Amino acid sequence: MGVFLIVAGSFFAWRMWLSYEKAQITRRWSQIPCRILSSRVVSERPTPHSDPAHRVEVRYEYEVKGVKHSSMRIRQVEAAPTLHFDDAVQRQQQYPTGSSQTCFVNPAAPDEAVLQHGSRAALYSIWFPLLFVAGGVGMVGGALKKPVS
Repeated sequence: MGVFLIVAGSFFAWRMWLSYEKAQITRRWSQIPCRILSSRVVSERPTPHSDPAHRVEVRYEYEVKGVKHSSMRIRQVEAAPTLHFDDAVQRQQQYPTGSSQTCFVNPAAPDEAVLQHGSRAALYSIWFPLLFVAGGVGMVGGALKKPVS
């Protein structure tokens, strides 16, 4: 059981670390002014009998070394659609059509750009799976300890 806790806790801690690393990548990218070309809320039904899910679709353009580029990425890992239309509208209003914004552009690949950095929340929670690792180490250590005669 202790080995299982070590393996499972290590796996989840590793996944959280990868999530944090992915969120850090865009923080090293260049800040470039961009212009919002279009901004709208798109509503879709994932299945015929489900409630509509709403997502924000933004198209923007920016210039790197005299070359115009465009993107539709808000974040590197896009948020899941929401069932709450008001939430989608509120997010969409952050990017009104025609407005000037700052986007973050990958200097090595100028076609990659985002409007927002990803969340670093995974790093703040990594302690939780590490508790399972510590508990597993304690269990294995206790099982390997010689009984006192």
